[in-house]
Amino acid sequence: MGSAREKFYKLFGEEKFRVFTSPGRVNFLGEHTDYNGGYVLPVTLNVGTTVYINKREDNKICLSATDLLDLVCGEIDKLENYKRIKWGNYQLGVAYEMIKAGYKVGGCNMLFEDTVPHGAGLSSSAAIECATGIALFTVFNPEKSLNRVELALLAQRAENRFVGVNCGIMDQFASVMGKKDHAIFLNCKTLEYEYVPLNLGDYTLVIINTNKKRSLGDSKYNERRSECERGLALLKKELPQITCLGDVSIDMYENAKSVIDDPIVEKRVRHVVYEDQRVLKAIDVLSKNDLETFGKLMIASHESLRDLYEVTGIELDTLFEEALKVSGVFGSRMTGAGFGGCTISIVHKDNIEEFREKVGRAYTEKTGHIPDFYVMETDDGSREITSLTNI
Repeated sequence: MGSAREKFYKLFGEEKFRVFTSPGRVNFLGEHTDYNGGYVLPVTLNVGTTVYINKREDNKICLSATDLLDLVCGEIDKLENYKRIKWGNYQLGVAYEMIKAGYKVGGCNMLFEDTVPHGAGLSSSAAIECATGIALFTVFNPEKSLNRVELALLAQRAENRFVGVNCGIMDQFASVMGKKDHAIFLNCKTLEYEYVPLNLGDYTLVIINTNKKRSLGDSKYNERRSECERGLALLKKELPQITCLGDVSIDMYENAKSVIDDPIVEKRVRHVVYEDQRVLKAIDVLSKNDLETFGKLMIASHESLRDLYEVTGIELDTLFEEALKVSGVFGSRMTGAGFGGCTISIVHKDNIEEFREKVGRAYTEKTGHIPDFYVMETDDGSREITSLTNI
């Protein structure tokens, strides 16, 4: 961050600014449950997007980044014209949605610095949106108190409506609401949430990027969503009170599953129902600091995603299998949509180098890809940084 002050001055001729940040996230447990109204368990990470901001005298929002030469400026009363720009649409989309929601947004200079690894499924887009949102809200609406859930929903609307990506709420919710040394238990149907203590002690989070392009991702994702919708429609014949698969307990499912006449659809529904229950169990075991049992829940989640939901593939399965061969590993699983992306593992700090060497070598030998390893810690959600040392 040492060059941020210099770049801000070079771009905008100003030395004074305020600084805001919002983290990336990884989903610990609860995969492909979010769009089914179920439960997820994300954690926020010590990587994210930092934005340096000050006010302008005109009605322009001017954007740049520490790793970009370009300067993008958008007029506040013409923000809809910028939906298709190559860079800056996430930020201008947040400004647009804030104005639509009745908040003040004025002319400003914004310099972005991003430490979230791109393409790793750690939600760099949500970090950008939420950092933008808290900066604009705080600078231009000082008389209002921040409703964090509302800020997350606003950032999600920017991605859905302005950028055109049909994401769920988990990424933005986690980025805004994150809490260091805690996971967030989130009910995606109601947005009820609670913080679950995550006391890793001598263990840490290691995220491995397969570095495989997800060519199947979008089409298979849409296919899985439609299969779940089909399963829900069939279950409603026996369970007319349900509105989503997140409403279905294991007992309800087991008593009604015979109504699902397609074995593929039945497997998809079974994953969602049992995955939700794994998240519920995880809250209990983490509150008791039982990492060993939590690790077993992670393993069961990956096996279900592999065998029932069928979204893993040789790359993710290889990382999963090789991780569990290394001593000091409590649990491992794929995280994200699948067909590439990342795994997350809980690894003893003394075993990190062995883990990196053994898993990396075996993975490359089997797949031909070279993985990236990220040793991560948890962090707090969207916030202002008031200590400006080293900037």
